[in-house]
Amino acid sequence: MGQEISASHYDLGDFDRFHRKLTQETLLLSKLFDRQAFSTRHPVAGFEIEAWLVDDNMAPAPINDRFLSGLNDPLACEELAKFNIELNSVPTPLAGNLGSRLAEQLQTTWNKARRQAESCNAHIIMIGTLPTLKQADLNLGNMSDLNRYRALNEQILHSRGKPIHLDITGIEHLKTDHYDVMMESATTSFQIHTQVPLAIAHHFYNASIIASAPMVALCGNAPYLFGKNLWHESRIPLFEQAIETGGYAGAAQGPVKRVSFGTGYARKTILECFQENLDHFPILLPEDLGPVSEIFEHLKLHNGTIWRWNRPLIGFDDDGTPHIRIEHRTPAAGPTVIDAIANALFFYGLTKNLCDEIIDKGISVPFSQAKDNFYQAARYGLESPIVWLDGTKHRMQSLFVAELVARAVMGLKSLGISRCDIEDFLGIVQHRIATKQTGSQWQRDYMTNTPDDFTAMTRQYLDNQNQGKPVSEWLLI
Repeated sequence: MGQEISASHYDLGDFDRFHRKLTQETLLLSKLFDRQAFSTRHPVAGFEIEAWLVDDNMAPAPINDRFLSGLNDPLACEELAKFNIELNSVPTPLAGNLGSRLAEQLQTTWNKARRQAESCNAHIIMIGTLPTLKQADLNLGNMSDLNRYRALNEQILHSRGKPIHLDITGIEHLKTDHYDVMMESATTSFQIHTQVPLAIAHHFYNASIIASAPMVALCGNAPYLFGKNLWHESRIPLFEQAIETGGYAGAAQGPVKRVSFGTGYARKTILECFQENLDHFPILLPEDLGPVSEIFEHLKLHNGTIWRWNRPLIGFDDDGTPHIRIEHRTPAAGPTVIDAIANALFFYGLTKNLCDEIIDKGISVPFSQAKDNFYQAARYGLESPIVWLDGTKHRMQSLFVAELVARAVMGLKSLGISRCDIEDFLGIVQHRIATKQTGSQWQRDYMTNTPDDFTAMTRQYLDNQNQGKPVSEWLLI
């Protein structure tokens, strides 16, 4: 969940004061790292899923205030646009029948949200980008009424000094300018959280980076934007360009970006990411959060304005012990509850297996190659060519069949996940790979059969989603 603030405008004194406190909290965090004063719990799982509210014509419905008021759920909150909302899980031990428990959590919450949307004469849909969305929908009148969004809009545009320029070349080419941060609200994701012990946090972070290419290929669900057929997962270039601002002064338009794949692996400790935040990224939201403390309010707020596709987070156990979570941000939302949880289990298993291998043998994929793999997979999906751990080139679908699913099975077994959950949820992944029918591919196939009718396609997608079958079983009607 985002952190709300009390102001939407700041002066230079606010930035200086916040920077001093951020520096102190980063040093304080370093001391806690030195003392190993972090949770040593068995890994814990969680997620956030972003969704759209749409009307009967499948157009965005900017009613999240009324929707959330009626839903009255502390695990639901606003997103940037009034037609987006976020649903969160409760932390769940990464063991036993994890998949079944997460699926039950999300399905229960989703059913409640569906009923609430219907009471507002609307519908709720999980999808990476909404095919019926028009650029005109992305205006400040549709921004959620929260100070943090108004301040982000002001600060990001100020740091850029020019409009947001979108230029995505995929199957078709989209090129347009936009004059506020609302373009970011066109992207909705399924964010997978993993709490891990401090000793292996940087290894798990590095493993998440390597796993990002298979994940974005498996989970693609955003081929269309403003009527254009772009990437297998168009959320990736869209989000990066929608908040394209970088480091200090002359580096503001340089290679270190606030939304990115990152700048490298963590070499010795996950603290390196938080130090990079301090050293390379200007403060966007210099909120007065009180004195410096081991709650790390300033550090967490600043970290929340830097959107690596794999992002370390600071949190706290119920007893107040600080912990490290890795947030994996590459999957699109949807297509169904069961697909989302299958994606999560595949991620947990593959990343755990890669993490164990990194600890045992070191990293075998250069960061530059992991990065290239990621963007190839985001653009081309299961057909993408990537260079894997053996240093040779593979087609993504073939790599899933030959190695990736087996790695995920081994990783889940090592975590103590039940045999039934492994078979059930990775069976969904295997069927998706065999049919090559991701959410993105289903959308493209539908539009091939019914050109230009995004409303009909979105309505059929919603019907399929509500029936609950995995996307690999969806028919083209």
